Amino acid sequence: MSVTRTNPPTVRAPTGYTHGVLVTAPARRLVMSGQIGIAPDGSIPAAPEAQGAQAFANLRAVLAAHDMTPANVVKVTSFLTNRDWLPAYRAARSAFFPTEPPASTLLFVAGLADPALHFEIEAEAIA
Repeated sequence: MSVTRTNPPTVRAPTGYTHGVLVTAPARRLVMSGQIGIAPDGSIPAAPEAQGAQAFANLRAVLAAHDMTPANVVKVTSFLTNRDWLPAYRAARSAFFPTEPPASTLLFVAGLADPALHFEIEAEAIA
């Protein structure tokens, strides 16, 4: 399997994501449901930074359950309920993907399933 990340010079340079991720050859594909800022014990941190960190921790746990790491992620779609939390999200994303970030879509939404939640991150991974 081969994964090639590309940022064509004819498109504005990305900030923390990759414009295209090409996967060739047979591979295992993991499609993950949206991960939210709920800890395994059911608690929901109040601070946006903590919720973002927990959502990415949950994503890491799902990846690990399938013998994958953040390096296997090729696409993320993220949902935030408040534009003011964009810096917290970007910090958590950069910590999770310190090099070779995946393709990414970010949406601001009116709300999530529980009004206490502010972040949701779904992803696809290839191995």
